[in-house]
Amino acid sequence: MTNASVTSRTATMKRRMFLRFAASGSLAAPAIGRAQARTILKFVPQADLTVLDPVFAPAVVTRNHAYMVFDQLFALDDSYRAQPQMLEGHVVENDGLTWKLTLREGLRFHDDTPVLARDAAASIERWAPRDSFGQTLRAATEEVSAPSDRVVQIRLKKPFPMLPFALARGALVMPERLARTPGTVQVTEMTGSGPFRFLAAERVSGARVAYERWPGYVPRSGGTASFAAGPKIAYVDRVEWHTIPDGATAAAALQAGEVDWLNEPAADLLSMLGRHRDITVEVKDKGGIVGMIRFNHLNPPFDNPAIRQALLGGIVQSDFMIAAIGDDRTLWRDQCGFLPPNSPFASDTGMEAITVKPDLGRVKAALAAAGYRGARVVLLAPTDIPALRAMGEVAADMFRRVGLEVEYPALDWGTVLQRIANREAVEKGGWNACALTVPGQLAANPATHSYMRGLGKAGPAFGWPESRAYEELFSRFMDTPDEAGQQTIARQMQAEAFRNVPYLPTGLWFQPYAFRRNITGILNGFPLFHNVKKG
Repeated sequence: MTNASVTSRTATMKRRMFLRFAASGSLAAPAIGRAQARTILKFVPQADLTVLDPVFAPAVVTRNHAYMVFDQLFALDDSYRAQPQMLEGHVVENDGLTWKLTLREGLRFHDDTPVLARDAAASIERWAPRDSFGQTLRAATEEVSAPSDRVVQIRLKKPFPMLPFALARGALVMPERLARTPGTVQVTEMTGSGPFRFLAAERVSGARVAYERWPGYVPRSGGTASFAAGPKIAYVDRVEWHTIPDGATAAAALQAGEVDWLNEPAADLLSMLGRHRDITVEVKDKGGIVGMIRFNHLNPPFDNPAIRQALLGGIVQSDFMIAAIGDDRTLWRDQCGFLPPNSPFASDTGMEAITVKPDLGRVKAALAAAGYRGARVVLLAPTDIPALRAMGEVAADMFRRVGLEVEYPALDWGTVLQRIANREAVEKGGWNACALTVPGQLAANPATHSYMRGLGKAGPAFGWPESRAYEELFSRFMDTPDEAGQQTIARQMQAEAFRNVPYLPTGLWFQPYAFRRNITGILNGFPLFHNVKKG
C-alpha cells in the first residue's frame, strides 16, 4: 500500500470517528449547560494550544488564547491605532518624559480581586524583555511604578511617542503575583483580566480547551468594538476550541454544524466550503500573513551570511504561496520583500535578489563558493499546520535541488515550538531553519517587525540574527518623527536585511475564515471572541 493510500484511509477514518463522536453529543456542552440554554461557540484553531503564556512563547495560537483571557492598557483598533482600553485616560508631562496612566474603575481579575496599578506595572516589566519592541521601550525607560492603586507611572530617559503603540502590541495585564514570574518561566495559572475565563479543569491536551464568559468583566462604555479596542462584550456564554488536525475532518464538522468556525480551513477546501449555503468564507485579517523560512544564525551552515544570501536566488515565492493557500491570486502576493507590499514602508530596494528568474545551478555554485561542504541542515515545519507544512516541503525541495543535505523531521507544532527555542547545536536538539509566519500587521512596520531585528542572542525572536548596522538604522527610524524620513530609513533597513538575510521571505497571503452563517460580529483582525454572536 502506498503512503498516499495510507494517508487517505487515515483521514477517512478520522472523519468517520469525528462525526460519530459529534453525533453522540460528546462535542455538545455538559448537561447543565443545555438545561440553562447557554450559547456555546465551537471554534477550530490552526493548532493545539500547547503553551498558555504569551510572554513565554509568542506562538500565534497562544496569542489568540491570551486575548480572550487578558486585557490591555492600550489596544489596537482595526486601523492599528493604539486606543485606551483598561485606561480611563492618560497624561504626558515633563516634556514627554513622564506618562501617567489612570485605570478605569471597577476592573477585576477572574479570581474577583481588583486590578491595581501595581499589577499593570509588573505586567509591563515582565513583557518588555521578551518582546523586541518592548526591549526598545525598556531601554528608553527609567522606571515603571504604581504611585497609587489606579495610576501607572512610566518615567523615560528620552521621549518615546510610540509608548501607547508599544503597550498595545502585547503588554497583557495579569496579577502582580503571576507577573513577578520571570518571562523565561511559563505561567500556567490563567487568572486574567479579559472578557473570558479559562477553564483549566476542562483542558484536554491535543483535543480541547474551553472558556466561559466572565460576568465580572467591565467593558469600556461608549464607542464600538474595533479589533482589540472598544467595548469588549461577550455575547456567547462559552467558547470551546476543538483541535482537529485533519482539514477534511474539520470541514466535514463545519458542514454538519458540529463546529461553528474554522480559523484556517485547508486551501483545497475553500471553494467547496464557499458553495455551502450555511457557510461564509471571508478574509477578516486584512493585514495578512507573512511567510518565511527562518534561519538559525547561531548554528552552521547558516551562521555564514554568504550561504544565506546564496539561497535567496532559489526562492520562487509563487511556489510557496500556491502551496500554502492555493492558486487563487486574490489570496496572496508574491514579490514580497522584508517589508511586505501592503506596508507603507514597502519599497523595491534589494528586490532583484528574489525577483530575477531563479538559476539553481548558480545557487549551487554560490553555496560552494561560500564554503558549504555538505553540513546537515535540520529544517523544521509542523505537520499539523497545513500552510507551514506546505512551505516547509517547498523549502526542503529547493534546498535539496541546490545541494544541501536536508533532514526534515515530522513534528507537530508543539514540538516545533519547543525545539526552535533551543539555541544548542543540532547534535543537542538544535535546528537550522524553520517555516514560520508573522502577522502582516506587525511586519508592515519596522518598529514592530521583530524578525528583521539584529539583536543577536539578546533578541527574543527565534533565530537570533545579529546586525549592528540594522540596529543603528532601527534607532534612527524610531527617533525620526515624520513618515517621509522613516520611509527613507526603511529602504536602507530592507537593503541591510537583503545583505544579512535574517530569513527567506516567501510571500504574503490572506487566510480566510470559514464559519456558519448564524455566527455574526466577527471583528477584523486575528480571531477575537468578544462581539461575536451565535443566532
